[in-house]
Amino acid sequence: CMNFCGVFAPIPTPFVDDELDLGALRDNLARWMETDLAGIVVLGTNGESAQVNDNEADELIATTRSVMPESRLVIAGTGRESTRATVTATRRAADAGANAVLVRTPSFFKRLMTEEALIRHYTVVADAAPIPVLLYNFSAATGVNLSPIAVGKLSEHPNIIGIKESGGSIEQVGDLVVKASPGFSVLVGSAPTFFASLCVGAIGGILALAAVQPALCVKLLQLVQEHKLGQALVVQRQLTPLANLVTTVYGVPGLKAALDLTGYYGGPPRYPLLPVRPEGIDQIREAIALINEQIPVGS
Repeated sequence: CMNFCGVFAPIPTPFVDDELDLGALRDNLARWMETDLAGIVVLGTNGESAQVNDNEADELIATTRSVMPESRLVIAGTGRESTRATVTATRRAADAGANAVLVRTPSFFKRLMTEEALIRHYTVVADAAPIPVLLYNFSAATGVNLSPIAVGKLSEHPNIIGIKESGGSIEQVGDLVVKASPGFSVLVGSAPTFFASLCVGAIGGILALAAVQPALCVKLLQLVQEHKLGQALVVQRQLTPLANLVTTVYGVPGLKAALDLTGYYGGPPRYPLLPVRPEGIDQIREAIALINEQIPVGS
């Protein structure tokens, strides 16, 4: 059984002159592997997965796996609009070395993505997948909500082992924990609600912020596991302003700017995404400086 109890960084895809920069990817990964991250998500929302073709996806997954120690998990985003294309992408990801896949809800035909349609989609994908499947619910981006009832049914499938819930609703996270089968992993994708989600039963997070502040995100999880909730709340407060800037406010270009400001390679996003304007970069710089100024939380 795979252990998803931990913090995973959904990493951005580095580009230079609109081509993949695999050298920058390797350099970033070497630094991330010096931290206690449980693994890496490649080609999630933050990986600009919608803007990367299948051959590029294969290269990104294979490169990520080749740099990382076997003990850390590589999760690849393989969500596509059709069930058939999702199955194909999932098999390719497995061939390229992914340990598990993260499959977002299809969303082009939003109104028709009923519980029945989504349950069938994920069941067919999980039946065909050579590696375990994580559901991915991100209604703010897709306009589709994978309900806790549907997740409860899907959690009975032996090859569907968890969910990344990015909605930011603590009520939904708590509902998922209650309705899912034993052993099903509930991970959250929203750093501002990480502490609260852990308190209602989530076991870890796939957090954009973990690409920029991996040690602090891991620290927050460890403090909750040790029942040091007061200290964990202090860390949550430290992280929230930057978390909001690199997700809600500026999105992927903001995350890339934050990486550039913290010694990683962020680089430009791929068009149509535009780089963050200078005033936005100043805001992100200030939020990073605030984290760095604060007293480290006692171990």
